[in-house]
Amino acid sequence: MDIGPMMEGWLKPIDTGKVPSDGSEFDVIVVGGGPCGSAAAAYNAMNGCRVLLIEKEIWPRDKPCGDAVGGKALTHVKELGVKEMIEATPYFTVDSIIFGSANGNSVRVMLPQEEFEKKMAGYSLPRIQFDYMMFKRATEIVTGAGGSVIQGFSVEEVGVEEGCVKGVTGRFGGRGSNEGTLTFTAPLTIGAGGYRCPVATTLVEGIHNEAMRDDDHYCGAYREYWKGVGGFEGSQGAIEIHFINEVVPGYFWLFPVQEGVVNVGIGMVISEQRKQKGADKSLKKKQRWVIEQHPVFKERFKNAELVEGSQKGWQLPFGSPRKKAPSFQPRRSAGAGVMCVGDAASLVDPFTGEGIGNGLVSAKMTAKHFEKDEHAGGFPEEVATAYMEELWGTLGKELTNSFRLQKLVKWKRTMNWFVGRASRKEKMADMLTGMIADKEASKALWNPWFLFKTIVLP
Repeated sequence: MDIGPMMEGWLKPIDTGKVPSDGSEFDVIVVGGGPCGSAAAAYNAMNGCRVLLIEKEIWPRDKPCGDAVGGKALTHVKELGVKEMIEATPYFTVDSIIFGSANGNSVRVMLPQEEFEKKMAGYSLPRIQFDYMMFKRATEIVTGAGGSVIQGFSVEEVGVEEGCVKGVTGRFGGRGSNEGTLTFTAPLTIGAGGYRCPVATTLVEGIHNEAMRDDDHYCGAYREYWKGVGGFEGSQGAIEIHFINEVVPGYFWLFPVQEGVVNVGIGMVISEQRKQKGADKSLKKKQRWVIEQHPVFKERFKNAELVEGSQKGWQLPFGSPRKKAPSFQPRRSAGAGVMCVGDAASLVDPFTGEGIGNGLVSAKMTAKHFEKDEHAGGFPEEVATAYMEELWGTLGKELTNSFRLQKLVKWKRTMNWFVGRASRKEKMADMLTGMIADKEASKALWNPWFLFKTIVLP
């Protein structure tokens, strides 16, 4: 993929050292080397564990995403020693978020000034760049603690004995390769392999015979990089989310990732996308129409240039509560011998689509619940339950309210009213700031009476 100077510093390989031998035993195995997997591996290594971190791709590798890293994520990024790495590279500093409605109204929500001054409010940078730094730092921490890191290794089987996950088997190059399989074991296996994570699939479908996905709680997304989009100057400013006629019940975003380069994308709940007719089912075609035909955006894109090779589609598993949940919300994320984090645990914010912050919260939480000596003989079901209870207890109310807002934006008139009201009412703008920017959402935000007073009353 040729994406020019924007990425030139992130096209280098990462040396992960010697591959462990077949049958090697670890305290913790982490499947997936994205930000959440890298963080989970690093946190557990810092907790004294011998960790094996497995990534199926080989660096450098791209990951389609909106590319925003908010305040909640930056707390963990700083703890892991990655924040200073980011600040030594090109990035865009986010100071606000613009929400636009179908009737052309918009509201600009400023991020908390105190957090902004401390450089803890939010950044935006390409995932190929961010993930590189997270994985590189995790490699340093894991190998420094006596563990191992491997790339290009595809997990083909998750080992299960009497309902307990025991480790993984896979090979380099995938199923079509001539490489022999390698098996690694550990009391705990952490699933961090995204929405198709083999560990999460084994836990949910294989062990518990529950549905892995629900299209009411999955989002389809499409992304491109563009240069020279109007309205973006410098390396600091707003990211934009627009609920325009041609995209609702989805949304169109513009996230600058560094000076002159913008992440442009569109997202829609999959069950809603299936209801669309003809070309409208294609997010790529919807985005093309907005860029070329929409009266506002065609003007902003008239001198812009698409970065060839940057077109990517993917799916996001929302952390919204299910109607028929199996006892844990949003979906089962742990069991005997296993915990899942990030997208593998279905933790993406239903309103904003942001997943890194919640994913890093879950990554750190795994190290709290796994004790190397206590769980050497196996990670028990009751501790897995405690992890799920704490995870939903920490994020549940925030995600539930976000899901309610997601339902609101489905209706154009409602969104027009909501944005118009937010532009005139300071408390609503503060509420949006709390949902999106704060490291820990305000408890007032979770209160139904607060929501009623804020949204409905004059």
